[in-house]
Amino acid sequence: MTDDVLFLSGDRVTDLLDTDTAIASQRAAFTALGAGEADLPDKIMHPSRFDDSVVFAYVSRLSADTGAVAKFGSVNPANARAGLPTIHAVISALDRSTGQLVAVMDGTAVTTLRTAAGSAVAVDVLAVPDADRLGVLGSGTQALAHVRTIARVRDLTSVRLWSPNPQRRARAAETLTAELPFPVEAVATAEEAVTDASVVAACTLSTTPVVHGAWLAPGCTVVSVGSFEPTRSEVDPEVLRRSAAVVVDDPETAAEHAGPIVDALRAGLLTPADLIPLGAALTGCRAARTRPDDIVYYNSVGLGIQDAAAAWAVIHAAKKERP
Repeated sequence: MTDDVLFLSGDRVTDLLDTDTAIASQRAAFTALGAGEADLPDKIMHPSRFDDSVVFAYVSRLSADTGAVAKFGSVNPANARAGLPTIHAVISALDRSTGQLVAVMDGTAVTTLRTAAGSAVAVDVLAVPDADRLGVLGSGTQALAHVRTIARVRDLTSVRLWSPNPQRRARAAETLTAELPFPVEAVATAEEAVTDASVVAACTLSTTPVVHGAWLAPGCTVVSVGSFEPTRSEVDPEVLRRSAAVVVDDPETAAEHAGPIVDALRAGLLTPADLIPLGAALTGCRAARTRPDDIVYYNSVGLGIQDAAAAWAVIHAAKKERP
């Protein structure tokens, strides 16, 4: 059996899962979820008693044509100070019929690619068609990935990027400007990054808001991927108050894990019925944006079905390359 198992490094995953394929995989994931066709057990997120790390485990199955996928890993915020990715994980995939091991792959690369690609799907569904100004909070792996993927679904003309460290935000802007056909500017404040942006992507591990609702322009779409546990809130309550629609990757998961959603439900600012699943918006079952001037907020905590869709896209690509 070992000879048939794929062992895929992070570099190999990145080679096999190009941006457009990653976006297609996430569109498939949320379409299946919206249609009620995917297996999605509850995920495990457990903050450590020893430090600020969080261990997580996801298990899911995308379809009858693909087997179960499991991801195990941890979030280590202190890694950012050492210039290391904050998320590390491993993914295993099983045969759809026998349950035998099919592949083991670097979960860090999959997480980076599928998270940003999921946000691109959300932006494509929720943002106004002519959204072309992107504000980014963060300068790490996810921030860069979000600029690259959102640029595939909207014709961006400018990006303003902020993070607390001047050197890191300048380096991130230089890296992106060198590879993309539009300017990426490092700015001195979060407010400057957000003001007048038509899309805002918050890609931090902040426990306090970095996006304030008072800064948002009419028609803005806000995407937050760092509010993945109850103690983390990248946006303030005013973002939710001003939003015509609050969209989440999965309502039950968001109600338990997403900091801004947990707080808004507890305060009575939202009810569970107010939460619009991205899959429902994608399949047309529920409307999110109804007017061009609507502000729309999307909170993603990450779902196992995203890993399942991305992992099988990687496996199919790897098998195609075999003689």
